[in-house]
Amino acid sequence: MAAGTSSWLDNIAPEIASKLHSDVEAVARFATDYGGIISAAPPAAVFRPSSPEDIAALIRCANGADSPFSVAARGNGHSTHGQAFAPGGVAIDMAELRGGGQRIRVSAEESYVDAGGEQLWIDVLEETLSHGMSMRSWVDYLYLTVGGTLSNAGVGGMVFQHGPMVSSVLELDVITGKGEMLTCSPKLHSDLFNGVLGGLGQLGVITRARISLRPTPAKVRWLRLFYTDFDSLTSDQEFLISLRDKVGFDYVEGQVLLNHQQVDDPNFFSIKEAERINQLTAEFNAMYLLEVAVFFDSTSLVDQKVEGLLKQLSFVPGFAFSKDVSHLEFLNRVYTEEEHRKSSMAVDPSKIRHPWLNLFVPKSRIRDFQTGAEGILQNINPTGVVLLYPMNRNRWNENMTVVVPDEDVFYSVEFLWTSTEEDWKNLEAGNNEILGFCHRQGVQAKQYLAHYKSRTDWMEHFGEVKWKRFMQLKQTYDPKALLSPEQHIFTN
Repeated sequence: MAAGTSSWLDNIAPEIASKLHSDVEAVARFATDYGGIISAAPPAAVFRPSSPEDIAALIRCANGADSPFSVAARGNGHSTHGQAFAPGGVAIDMAELRGGGQRIRVSAEESYVDAGGEQLWIDVLEETLSHGMSMRSWVDYLYLTVGGTLSNAGVGGMVFQHGPMVSSVLELDVITGKGEMLTCSPKLHSDLFNGVLGGLGQLGVITRARISLRPTPAKVRWLRLFYTDFDSLTSDQEFLISLRDKVGFDYVEGQVLLNHQQVDDPNFFSIKEAERINQLTAEFNAMYLLEVAVFFDSTSLVDQKVEGLLKQLSFVPGFAFSKDVSHLEFLNRVYTEEEHRKSSMAVDPSKIRHPWLNLFVPKSRIRDFQTGAEGILQNINPTGVVLLYPMNRNRWNENMTVVVPDEDVFYSVEFLWTSTEEDWKNLEAGNNEILGFCHRQGVQAKQYLAHYKSRTDWMEHFGEVKWKRFMQLKQTYDPKALLSPEQHIFTN
């Protein structure tokens, strides 16, 4: 361990100290994240574990210290508001576990995959596809870690049918805030299992997840349909998510194109197609895109299915576009789009900011929300993507910590801004105006990937019943409130 560290670090046990790094270069990377908009003091040290046992030893050490120190696990650093920071404490570099042994293992016979909490979904996907299998539900962006995603929920266009990614978890290995190494499931330590899934890193560090799999068709028919009317879009989306499995599309999402926003995705649209679409977007302040997909093996059967579904939708005639791709290409589409978007910005990647806002909005207020949000954003140059798509609440497990609106159908609305160092504050101000609008108008939206700063806000977010249960779990599994302090749930 480098010289000049905090005094409490000087008293760490040698087997822990040898894996702590406190030089300026090591800690600086853990004082920033994907968002790039929050400034915080760096951790006192970065911990580079060789095994889950190392992490357990570190957390036991934190508990036993004369002055207990905070600990935060960091996967791929994709939080946007500093949620994984550990100022003055210890940041665990989970990526260090990726190189140690076989941390992704598929059981095709029993239809599951065991994946280390540090693993990236792209690597999990590639391994499962090599066995002809995949998970039922996926996030849109695959360069996130297993543990980080499951600590939130994991949402995307398959949630309406199969629930968020946490719904497919069969078993977890968790290191609690007391340094205990526990295996949990719906039948074993079920309180911890349900608490950790969507628990924002407050109860433990996920070091392994067992997730159910299913056989996966090799191909995907990927479609994008354009709308000029918001109500037509949402009506079609709600119809599609009401269809039973195997009858409708396997994936349903949507986008909002604000302020004559141009389409720029050469990986999907031809030059002529993009020109036609952009002529249409020039005529409307806001346009809407319905993105759907069918997973298939037989081309003749998918042609018939898609044709039947399209006849029931109200998109602009002549503005339906499709392409057949591999399962991997489809699930990794957002990474490809993001790389193109970054390259077209022509700025230093270190100066790109992501002031994101993710909300779950009740179906009964989605029209009010749309009117308010589009009014707020009408004078802002939209750089990035705004996603909008509905989900069925009955696909979510109420016993898990994650919070959703109390309606049968609600929408995920995701303002996924990509901005420069100079412009991000305008977008963040727009986000705050949208939150203020919801509060004033009584739109009972719930933040996903929330970043509240006060306990009062968190109590309101969880509601009385879930808050009480979460408090009890915290007292049981992390009584000294050492884990993930920058969520500001149990710490100031």
